[in-house]
Amino acid sequence: MAILEKSLLASISLSSKASVKGAAVSSSFTRPKGLLWGLGLALLSNVLFAVIYLYSHWLSPLTGTQVFLWRMVAMWFGLLALMLMTGGFATLRQFVAKLTTVRSKLLLVLPTPILASQLWLFMWAPVNGHAVNVSVGYFLFPLMMVVAGFLVFGERLNRFKTLAIALAAAGVALQIWLAGSISWSTAWVCLTYPIYYTLRRWQGVPSLIGLFVDLSIIAPIALAILVWQGSSLALITGSVFMMGLVVGLGAISAIAMHSNLQASQILPVNMFGMLSYLEPALMFILSLVVLHEVVSIEALWSFALIWAGIGVMIADAWLQNRRSKLVAVNG
Repeated sequence: MAILEKSLLASISLSSKASVKGAAVSSSFTRPKGLLWGLGLALLSNVLFAVIYLYSHWLSPLTGTQVFLWRMVAMWFGLLALMLMTGGFATLRQFVAKLTTVRSKLLLVLPTPILASQLWLFMWAPVNGHAVNVSVGYFLFPLMMVVAGFLVFGERLNRFKTLAIALAAAGVALQIWLAGSISWSTAWVCLTYPIYYTLRRWQGVPSLIGLFVDLSIIAPIALAILVWQGSSLALITGSVFMMGLVVGLGAISAIAMHSNLQASQILPVNMFGMLSYLEPALMFILSLVVLHEVVSIEALWSFALIWAGIGVMIADAWLQNRRSKLVAVNG
């Protein structure tokens, strides 16, 4: 949602995927009880997003595209409940009031098609043989955000981040050399999501507000297509079990989003970032164990280089967190 997708729910910082979802951390949240609660919320959201990844498999005989359409409608209602619970509409009104030109209003909706394509791919991939490729795209995503931060915002790359990017690039190059190309689904996830987040950060759109605006555009179109097609509508409304799954999809999405937002406000940014890699790891495992996708030994070598790059990123985040604690103690 993917996985993703949870990074839509927090304020954006381009140093890691957690940074993409990063949030300010109050010193009161560094106490053990707060950390344990935040850790539990982060783990819950990661597991729930992985569960959503299997929904297209469970909602057979619906196609991945049909499941995507149903998810957009159910997710909008879940997001509406979240907006009501968190007072999001007041923030929405304040933000919209600042959009005084046609250009600023157009920029608000310009990234929406990118998000729609990503959410479609998240539901389409598991039932069309691209589950592993999409999970690899989400592994590469935080590394590409670091590159975006360097190219667009002039953020500096330390030695660890440079090494991480080099390892991931080597993994991609190996995959291209072995297979003649890189999967289009992998490339789409890791190359277009940074465009979405860069545009959102550049305009200063609050993450929850941006997601609600996006879904408010996507969901009515999805509903219109469902009504026009008719076949999946009849299948869902004609089965209590299928209707329950769709309602559950909206509820799980709302709970996952709310848990993720809460965790981003409680946990230190670096810890939140390291936990972010749990979701693509679960997606990768589920792709092999539940969806029975096959990965060649050659492909595993390229994945190993990408995972090594992620390991360096995690180590860098851990070291930064340790330095920050030392500075706080000595300061």
